[in-house]
Amino acid sequence: MTLLVIMAAIAAFLTYRAYLAISEDSVNFLTAFEWNPQGDPPAFGIGILAFGTVVSSVIAMVIAVPIAVGIALFVSHYAPRKLATPLSYVIDLLAAVPSIIYGLWGALFLVPYLDGLTRWLDQFFGWTVVFEMSNPGSPARSIFTVGILLAIMILPIITNVTREVFLQAPKMIEEAALALGATRWEVIRMSVLPFGRSGIISASMLGLGRALGETMAVATVLSPGFLFTWHLLDPGSGTFAQNIAAKFNEADEFGRDALIASGLVLFVITLLVNGAARLIIARRKEYSGANA
Repeated sequence: MTLLVIMAAIAAFLTYRAYLAISEDSVNFLTAFEWNPQGDPPAFGIGILAFGTVVSSVIAMVIAVPIAVGIALFVSHYAPRKLATPLSYVIDLLAAVPSIIYGLWGALFLVPYLDGLTRWLDQFFGWTVVFEMSNPGSPARSIFTVGILLAIMILPIITNVTREVFLQAPKMIEEAALALGATRWEVIRMSVLPFGRSGIISASMLGLGRALGETMAVATVLSPGFLFTWHLLDPGSGTFAQNIAAKFNEADEFGRDALIASGLVLFVITLLVNGAARLIIARRKEYSGANA
């Protein structure tokens, strides 16, 4: 009950401050591709921020989820105990690394390292809109790089939760399948993965929640800008959290209301993502119970 009251208070505060800003906005807040709350009249929209947030999170999920599931399977069902135990400790430690450390590592190591990859993608896949670079000599401070960094950040979270779910798979069923001549992969495919499907979804949603709201690491790596482009290798985009962190201190009262309005959208998106995950898990449990 206390958590619901706190959440309701946060939602009420965000909604009130957002209303003060949106009521004075001269453009469509949800679709406009500009950010100028100090203009006359004020004009600001979240189109670019929503695009950058969603695209970077999708890139992170596409990279992180398969790798995390593979690592979790290796640690829980393939690795010997002497190797699985230290690996689990390392994964736990990676999940506890502060965001700013990831950001500094990304800015000083990942960005220079990805320069070669982005040029290679532009050279061989530049005929696509996605991997075409407008300026091939520009540094790799793009949404694509942010997506890779976010994937590295959420990988330990998804791996930890998925590993624990896989370890709870019924041992009796696994042993029976092995006794009947099934290979280890057949046991995993027919028993462990179906059992852990809802856990994989919940772990992925936890990772997605961090990717959507990540601030310091994104602000450290991404070259800020307010230019919409389908070229994911070009700098100059932004995310909700990065835009708030970059502009909040220098904004006036109305500018902060505008930033809070964008924060309200991120708040709603996060609630919807977690609500959808809970619905999927609940329906999965209901289906499993009906077929038990």
